[in-house]
Amino acid sequence: MLETPSTDPLPILAAPTVHVIAPHKGWLGLNVGEMWRHRELAYIFAWRDVKVRYKQTLLGFLWALLQPLTKLVIFTVIFGRLAKIDSEGAPYAVFVYAGLLPWEFFAEALQRSSQSIIEQQSLVTKASFPRMLMPVGAMGASLVDFAVSFLILLALILYYPDVHLGWRLVGVIPLVVLTIIVATGVGTFLSALNVAYRDFRYVIPFLIQVWMFLTPVIYPVSVVPPKWQWLISLNPMSGIVDAFRSVVLAKPMAWTNLGISTSVALLAFVVGVKYFRRVERSFADII
Repeated sequence: MLETPSTDPLPILAAPTVHVIAPHKGWLGLNVGEMWRHRELAYIFAWRDVKVRYKQTLLGFLWALLQPLTKLVIFTVIFGRLAKIDSEGAPYAVFVYAGLLPWEFFAEALQRSSQSIIEQQSLVTKASFPRMLMPVGAMGASLVDFAVSFLILLALILYYPDVHLGWRLVGVIPLVVLTIIVATGVGTFLSALNVAYRDFRYVIPFLIQVWMFLTPVIYPVSVVPPKWQWLISLNPMSGIVDAFRSVVLAKPMAWTNLGISTSVALLAFVVGVKYFRRVERSFADII
């Protein structure tokens, strides 16, 4: 018996759901909610950098102490003993390390964040997540080094009787936050440039080296004539380093200089993040 062909209409297939990934239109183009949902990635990036840096090393975390300690000895001998640079009445070892500690944190964070996109380019082309977490996560490893290096500062304060340990050191916390803001702004900007122009990876170490000598790390701000001190404060790390030293040595805070540096730091953050978000969508194509 032959079957009669069915006259029922063909079933209508449901249209597939399409998800469109579009740039966020919020403040600076940052989707804060999405970054918060993926916050574990920043921790993973930071912890991976820490493990990669100290894995299979003879001294391990002692490298975080050895490097700043070596610079401290060299700077103290050359600039403190031989050149006799003014340390504003404080022991030069404490004076220079109070400037060296925040600078090393900034320089390391800037170096790592600026290379973060290039070093993890396979993730950029294969996964969808907030790319801002990559330079931010790279700074997390630098924060670990800073915490370890801070122990040297505490040891110096306890060693020299003229420098007293007190609650004023709590003032270091907002200055560290301000340093992170500067490093985030400049680091994200350079990381985006590094994707498009690979020769920036050679420019960045030179830039950091020159920037250090333009920052009062080995010399006090007082060597600059008062009427020109606002000019050196346009360097955001200048006001931060000087304020860090004021907190450690309990000397008067130069609020005007710190205010100028803070304003420049916030401007650097806005410009850097804005530029990063504008070119972020082209990273996968360029890499």
